[in-house]
Amino acid sequence: MTTISLKLPDHLLEILEKESRARGTTKSSLVRECLTKSLEPRATGGTASCYDLARDLAGSVKGLPRDLATNPKHMDRFGR
Repeated sequence: MTTISLKLPDHLLEILEKESRARGTTKSSLVRECLTKSLEPRATGGTASCYDLARDLAGSVKGLPRDLATNPKHMDRFGR
């Protein structure tokens, strides 16, 4: 495995350290995981799902139920 170094802004380093502690893993392992998730599908020619493209938006609208599909009243007349 090849070693690289990179410079991170302080706030990003804090997020990385917090997340690695929460997951019980190393910062290096977390960075590898994030890079793999971010870059590998494109490199292998895979296609991204709709969720992959909009996952940063999921749950960002306030005031809506957490999951519309779990409440039958939200599914009333769906597909008709």
